[in-house]
Amino acid sequence: MLRTMHHVAIIASDYEKTKHFYASILELPIIQEVYREEKESYKCDLKIGNSQIELFSFPNPPERVNNPEARGLRHVCFGVDNIDQAVQWLKNKEVVCEEIRTDPVTGQKFTFFKDPDALPIELYEL
Repeated sequence: MLRTMHHVAIIASDYEKTKHFYASILELPIIQEVYREEKESYKCDLKIGNSQIELFSFPNPPERVNNPEARGLRHVCFGVDNIDQAVQWLKNKEVVCEEIRTDPVTGQKFTFFKDPDALPIELYEL
């Protein structure tokens, strides 16, 4: 029945700063951006592979629990061909990454960095 992940939705505390992070720093193409006046909210769709990130703004959104062991979505993960190159690319853009680790089960390399709202993002070498 389920075939693919269509999108992940993110609510930003600072919409312009977060849009800049995903569109300019991470270089995800903007598919479309709309302002929804009835909700006082922007929505920006960004392309990542065959999926999308839906980026939203809302007036006064509540704080996110920033504990990765809390219930709910734990993190977003992007697959990369070469993690060393991807980490260097992010560092060149002044994005701080954790040390690269190796998954003890799969043997694959991975690391984490955070978006402007401290949402954890994983890079996983495919």
